[in-house]
Formats: sequence, C-alpha cells, structure tokens
Amino acid sequence: MSWRRWVFVGISFAATLGVTLWVLRRGDAAEVPRNLSLPAWAHLAAFAAVLLEITTRAVKIQWAALALHIPLRFATALRVCLGGDFAASITPARSGAEPARFVILVNGGTGPAPALLVLFAELLLETWSLVFVCVVFFFAFEDRGAVVNIMNTMIVSYALLVLALGAIGYGLAHSHARGPVPGWAAAVGLHAGRWRAVQLALRSLRTNLSAFRTARQGPMFAAFVASLVHVGLKLALLPILAITMDPSLSLAPLALWGMVFLYGGAIAPAPGGGGAVEFGFQFAFRDLMSPAVLASTLVWWRFYSFYLYIMLGGLSVGTTVLRALRSRQHGRLHERTARRT
Repeated sequence: MSWRRWVFVGISFAATLGVTLWVLRRGDAAEVPRNLSLPAWAHLAAFAAVLLEITTRAVKIQWAALALHIPLRFATALRVCLGGDFAASITPARSGAEPARFVILVNGGTGPAPALLVLFAELLLETWSLVFVCVVFFFAFEDRGAVVNIMNTMIVSYALLVLALGAIGYGLAHSHARGPVPGWAAAVGLHAGRWRAVQLALRSLRTNLSAFRTARQGPMFAAFVASLVHVGLKLALLPILAITMDPSLSLAPLALWGMVFLYGGAIAPAPGGGGAVEFGFQFAFRDLMSPAVLASTLVWWRFYSFYLYIMLGGLSVGTTVLRALRSRQHGRLHERTARRT
C-alpha cells in the first residue's frame, strides 16, 4: 500500500475513534462508566465466540473446497480467513478481502482457477446462510418491522450482487475466453497483455465450472451448516455483551441491528467504517440503552467484532497480505511506465 492509502486508513480510524469518544461523552458525566469494565465471564464468552467463529469459517472453506474436489488444508483455510479479515479492515468497502484470500490460497498451493471456485463457493454459502437467518428473523421478530425491512433489503442486495458476479463470470468464461480485446475491456484499461491473462483465467474457470455440477452433497451441506454456525456466532457477540450490562434488554433489536451493522457496514467507503458504524450504533440504541450501557457495549462489541480480527490477522498473515498489495501496486506502476515509454 502507498503512503497515501495509509494516510487514508489513519484518517478513517481516527474518525472511528473520534465518534467513539463522542458516544462515550454523551449524556451526563455521572452516567458514563469510567473504566468500561465487564465481568470476566463476559470477556471469556466473547473471546470464545470469536475463536469459534473463525474456526467454523475455516471449516466452511475447507469443506466447500472438499465438496468441489479441491484439496485444502485446514491451516491454509484458517490463514485465508484471517488474511481476508485483515485486508478488509484496511481497505475501502472491504475491497481487499477477496484479493487477499485469493493470494493466500494460491500461495498455499491452490491453482488460480480452483481458488476462484473456492472463493465463489464461500460467498455463495455465506449468501444463503444470511438468507436463511433473515427468514428466521422475519418470523421470530415480525413485530420489528422497520429493522427487519432494512435487514432484508440489505441481504437481498448482497445476494443479488453475489449472483450477478457469478453470472458475469460464467458469461465471460463462455463468450470471451478467446479472441481479441473487446471494446469495453479496452475502455477500462485492459490492454492486450492484461486481457490475455484474463482469458487464461477464464479458460481455466470454464474448465473447472463443471466441479459445481459434480460437487459432493455431503461436504457441501456440512459447509453450509458451518456457515450458519459462524454467522450465528458473529451475531451472538452483541447480545452477549449488551445483556451482560443490562439483562432487561430485548434480544430482537440486538440481533437485528447487529446484523445490519456487521453486514451493512461493509459497504462503508472508508476503512473500518470511518465512524459510520459507531454513529449508527448510537442512533439505533440511544432510546433503548442508558448512556453507560451504550458506551460500554459499543466499545467492547467493536473490539471483539473488529479490532480483535485486525490484531489476529495482522499477527498471522499481515506481512503476506501487505506484500501482496504492494506487489499489485508495483505491477500497475510498471505497466503504466512501460506504456508511456
């Protein structure tokens, strides 16, 4: 990453911390907790939920690959999860997540085309898991109409995006795997050299698409169950922390708004949300929680749902992800220099 992007990341994180401090200072000073403490069992439960969520997500990726007849070690799947989380946290709209996962898969010995299949299968499983959870929430919390509508709109949009990307890839693999550079590709900067690389990937992808037709149903179902478990664990973090602070809180708004923040916050253009998640949290719960409960819940929920993932990803595969991002930028710079000369 260039220094300009690091400055942008720094500004976004500073805005995030600024909004958090604003939330902490909201209300009477006497009501705002001084130490933001939680019971030890709450921290243990939240930390265990994070570890189990990462583990089940890695299991999902490994079993999805197994269903597609692609060998993948659990250690590599775990690195894929952590690397994607780290890259997503430091790039706008989580745009670095899939490239980082792709690089880690390829470095782990998976070919480019099988790696794309694994990533698409993972996104598809995630989409259907979210749809399943939305259906459950729709019937379980039907009295929360406004939040349910927001959540359903968000998930349907996400599902349509994933399916659209899959359809585009499928169409390109069958119509543009060979031949000259089409006009639309040249318009977006894909010159002959780049387009040949794209065509090689498309031909490999077309060859491997048959894996979906012959996918093993047992491992794919196991991957779907693991996906449901990991989504449930992510959504459980907010109720665990909030109800610890105030047992009288209702589960419905915590579960519904938690889903909106976790998956809707991914579209924020600034890395880490730039304070949008914190501001939305304050807006959603200002009438449901006291300032003290809201402040403590926000700080610890963001730590366990965001900052802890950055630390774990940075410690495990941060160097690999940053090296991949730098190599991509150097490659672009070299191509621009070659065209000018």
